[in-house]
Parts: sequence; structure tokens; C-alpha cells
Amino acid sequence: MAEVKHLIEVRGLKKTYQSGYIRVEAVRNMDFFIDDAEFVTLMGRSGSGKSTLLSILGALNHPTGGKVMVDSLDIYALTSEQRADFRSEYIGFIFQSFQLIPYLTVLENVKLPMAVTGRKKKIQDRMAEEVIERVGLTAKSLRLPDQLSGGEQERVAIARAIVNKPPLILADEPTGNLDSKTAGDIMGLLKSLNSDGHTVIVVTHNPDMESYAGRTIRVRDGECFV
Repeated sequence: MAEVKHLIEVRGLKKTYQSGYIRVEAVRNMDFFIDDAEFVTLMGRSGSGKSTLLSILGALNHPTGGKVMVDSLDIYALTSEQRADFRSEYIGFIFQSFQLIPYLTVLENVKLPMAVTGRKKKIQDRMAEEVIERVGLTAKSLRLPDQLSGGEQERVAIARAIVNKPPLILADEPTGNLDSKTAGDIMGLLKSLNSDGHTVIVVTHNPDMESYAGRTIRVRDGECFV
């Protein structure tokens, strides 16, 4: 019988931080998998290790031990340059703090991930305009971030994350600073992207967000419970 291949396989994952004499085990011996086109929430309290886990899944934070396989590729066996290429092609990040460039317009912020792709400006503009329309901000594409509401800034962050059509979307507390209605709208947008075939992983501490996902992995004290 053929072995089942998962999109993401995490095996014996560990991450330890050392600060002077203090040793913190942020991730302890985690094992789990995520399949292609799943919508998964990583649920846990603040300090549980879920954001550290997301950064490791996103090839941003080298683990102390264990493996992270994405499409059968051991991402931490790659060189730092190869991992950068992997992130650019494969992953769309949505950060809790949005990380928008304040002096760039919505359109310019969304185009940023395409700067290294070599696409012509006309193609970049078209692709950015398409995703801006997808998140409902066409009328505000020439505004600066501080001219937008928190929910609108989150939509810009999502548009930027998906403009290169990455198969995997990682979102760290995307609704943490939003009111409940706006949070529901953002989660609905991520659900729509998942329906289009994107694999979506959302870190959250809010149990209300679980209903949008197909599955929840609970994180507590650096351990996961599937």
C-alpha cells in the first residue's frame, strides 16, 4: 500500500531559546500533518508557542530539532538563499501588525512581493489590481495605509500575501486587533481563498474563529494536540 503524502509533515519538532541561564522550550517534540487545501487553525493562549510554530512552518525560524517537510521537501536542509526562494514562491504571510509600508499606496504595497519576480510593470499592475478587487478595495487602491481602517489594512495585507498566488497562506492572529464583525469578514475572505485551493493556516487565540476552519490543532505549553 502506497504511503500517504501530506502537504506539510512535522516530525519531532523542537525549538529552544537560551537567555543567559534561562532555557525556554517554545516548541516541544511536535508531530502533525496538514494536507493540501486544508483550512487549519492553530489555537492556543498567548505564549503557548503557536506563533513560534507558524514562523517555523514559514521557513523563517530554524528549529532546534526535528523536521518540517513541505511537498516532501525538507525546508531546513536548504541553504538560506534556497529558503528565501521557497518562501517567495510558496508562502503568503499575513502578519498581525500588517507590516504595510506607510509611504506607499495600497497598490504599491500589494506589488511589493513581485519586485523580485522579474515580471513587467504592466503585468504586476494587473495582478495587483485583481487581488485588490478580490479583497474589495479597488476604490481605495491609491490611498496610503493611514487613510484606511484596521480592517481595510488587514485586507491590504491579505492582497499582498496572495498576489503571487502562493499555494500556502500563513496568518498570525489576523483578527486580533479587529472588532467581531470585521474579524468575521476577514475570516470569511480567508475561507473563500481556501475554497479556491489555497492551504490556509491561521494562528488564533479566539475560539470564535474555529468555526471557519476544517480542523484545529491545539497548542499548549509548546506541545500540540491534534
